[in-house]
Amino acid sequence: MSMHPKELLDLCAQALELTLKFEQPADAVLAKFLQQSRKKHAIGARDRSMLTETLYVVLRKKFLLEAFCLSAPKGSGSKFRRLAMLAFPAPMGFLDPALSPAERDWLKACKAVDPYAPEAGLMDRHRHNLPDWLASALREQLGEGLWPLANSLDSQAPLDLRANLLVAKPAEVIAELAAHGIVTAATPYSPWGLRVQGKPSLHKLDVFERGAVEVQDEGSQLLALLVDAKRGEMVVDFCAGAGGKTLALGACMRNTGRLYAFDTSAHRLDALKPRLARSGLSNVFSAAIAHERDERVKRLYGKIDRVLVDAPCSGLGTLRRHPDLKWRQTPQTVAAFAKQQLAILEGAARMLKPGGRLVYATCSLLSEENEAVALEFTSRHRSFAQLAAQDILSTQGTSNAQVLCTGHHLRLWPHLHQTDGFFAAVWTRSE
Repeated sequence: MSMHPKELLDLCAQALELTLKFEQPADAVLAKFLQQSRKKHAIGARDRSMLTETLYVVLRKKFLLEAFCLSAPKGSGSKFRRLAMLAFPAPMGFLDPALSPAERDWLKACKAVDPYAPEAGLMDRHRHNLPDWLASALREQLGEGLWPLANSLDSQAPLDLRANLLVAKPAEVIAELAAHGIVTAATPYSPWGLRVQGKPSLHKLDVFERGAVEVQDEGSQLLALLVDAKRGEMVVDFCAGAGGKTLALGACMRNTGRLYAFDTSAHRLDALKPRLARSGLSNVFSAAIAHERDERVKRLYGKIDRVLVDAPCSGLGTLRRHPDLKWRQTPQTVAAFAKQQLAILEGAARMLKPGGRLVYATCSLLSEENEAVALEFTSRHRSFAQLAAQDILSTQGTSNAQVLCTGHHLRLWPHLHQTDGFFAAVWTRSE
C-alpha cells in the first residue's frame, strides 16, 4: 500500500533539507533517512523509489528548480517542499490531493517551460545546472562541448557488467541473462563488457552468485586493459577501493602471479572480500596501508611489473551516478586532490622494476587532476617514458580505440562514450 501523496511529499521535503546541507554523500544521507523514517511511516518500495528519484532530480537540476521556486504561490511551504513538488517523478495529477489549486496551476506552468527557449528568460546556469567554477573550467576545456556534456549529466548512467573470463565468455553471459528476460549487449569498446537494458536486479541470479559477471562501468574496464597484466607477474592495484579493477586484473593474470590490492581504507577493502570469494581468484593479497610510504609499500620497491594508481579524486566523472558531488566539491578541494595525486603517483612509481608499466587514472573531468598531474610527473621523472594509450588498447581488442584517446592519454566523456568520465596516462620505466 502506497503512502498518501501529502505524507510522501512531506517526507521528500525532509530528505531534501538534510541532503542539501551537503555535509555527507547523498546516498548515505538517504539511506539513514529511510532507516529512521520507517519507524514512523509505512514506506513501500514504490514510495522509496519516488522519494529517491525526487532527491536525485533536485541534485541534477538544482539551479533550474530553484529559479522556478521563486515564482511559487504564497503558502507553498518551505523551499524544500517546493523543490519536491517540482522534482516529483509521478505523472501530473498524482500530487493533486496534496496541493492547493494555485500550486497545481503553478506546477503545470513550470512543467511546460522549455529552459532553452529565449522567452523563458533563464540564465546559462539554469540550463547546465553546474556550479559557476565548474562550468567555467569545463567550458575552457570543451568550449561549446559543455552543453552536450551537461545534458548527458542529466541522465542516469547505464548498468555495465564485466564478464569474468575465468568463469564464462561474454556471449554465454548474454544468453544466460536472456533466459531470465534480461536484455544485454556487448559494450562498444571493452571486449569484456556487457550493457544491460534497464536496471534489473542481478544479485540473486546464479550468473552473479558464481562470479561470472561483476558490475563495472565500461570505462573502468578500459583502465584494466591499459595495465595489461600478464600471467605470473607481480602487480599492484594501489588505490584498490572495493576492488572492481583488482578483479579484472586478476582475471587477466589467469589467477597466477601475485596481485596486491592496497588502499588507505580498510572499510573499502572489506567490500572486496565477498567479490573475491565469487570471482574464484586466489592470487589477490589485500592490505590497508597508512600512506604511499607505508612499510608494506617500501618492501616492494623495484620489484613490481605493473602498477595501477586509480587515485582519489573529485569524482566529477561520475556525476550521473553521484550528482551531489558537483555541489560538494570546490576549486580548493580539487587543488588538494591534485597535490595528493602527484604524491601518491610518485610513491607508487618507486615499486616498479625497470621495464615495468605505470598507469595513472582518475574519474575526474578536470585537466587539473588529469593532464596537469601527468605532465608534472613526466617532467620530474626522466626514467619514465609515456606510452600511447591508443596503441595499448588496440592490441587488447578495443574497437575504435582512437576515439577514446587524446594525444597519449585515455580521455572518456559521458556524452561522447556513454561511460563515466575517466582519464588515464601510461608510462614505462626505462631504468
